[in-house]
Amino acid sequence: MDSTISTLATETKFIRSDIESFQSRVTGLEQCVTAVEEHLNTVPDQDQEQLFLCSKLIDLEDRRRRDNVHFFGFPERIEGPNIQAFLQKILPAITGLTFDPPLEFQREHHLGSKRAERASRTRPIIACLLCHTQVRQLLTEARFHGPFCHEDYESHITADVSKETNERRKAFLSLQPRLCQLEVKYGLFEPARMWITKNGQSKGFYDPEDLCLFLDGLTTTAMDITPSIPPSELCDDSQGTLSSYTPLDGLNIGMTRPEAESWRD
Repeated sequence: MDSTISTLATETKFIRSDIESFQSRVTGLEQCVTAVEEHLNTVPDQDQEQLFLCSKLIDLEDRRRRDNVHFFGFPERIEGPNIQAFLQKILPAITGLTFDPPLEFQREHHLGSKRAERASRTRPIIACLLCHTQVRQLLTEARFHGPFCHEDYESHITADVSKETNERRKAFLSLQPRLCQLEVKYGLFEPARMWITKNGQSKGFYDPEDLCLFLDGLTTTAMDITPSIPPSELCDDSQGTLSSYTPLDGLNIGMTRPEAESWRD
């Protein structure tokens, strides 16, 4: 009997030791699970922060490019050995603008690799101007009076924006048929923001998907009269200058020049 009790006591001690060991392991696992859950809870915040940082990087890139201007349509090698001298001479001639002081460039060059001269395809020229006011003059003139015809060719002057911003512009412009069908006036402001007006009520959009969803419900619901973006914030500079667009965009601003000018207020 005594030996049996002793054996049971020994086995009980082993079982107790195993239970304590299991309990310690379970506690450790619970702590690990808690740590993982806490980490996963921060992932959405990190995703939002990442999106915010990406948008800031795109904005910084657009601001870095804001003094750059693209020139399309100039025949190959028409500029000769000095692109800067060519631009200083040709731009006042085709735009009719007077620049005081004269145009000055930080740098200028062709886009794309060198290749044989082709009559049907020409490389665009990109130039960085030293005076931002002159950039605005060129883009505003191109916005209202471009493209420019000179001799036997047609040229376009456009702003330089990041790839992401250009994709947003094209996404906004792809909604033009729907906007026209719904009789909605619209304006695309720099760098890529759409402001729409219908029945005297206005609303602004940063994201083309938001505009698409809004148009989906426009036929069945009343338009929200509270603007999400004031018109003054839709402009890139302090003077509220309207934007210009690349010929690839095929933009029809959807409003007359006096109406467009009224958006500056």
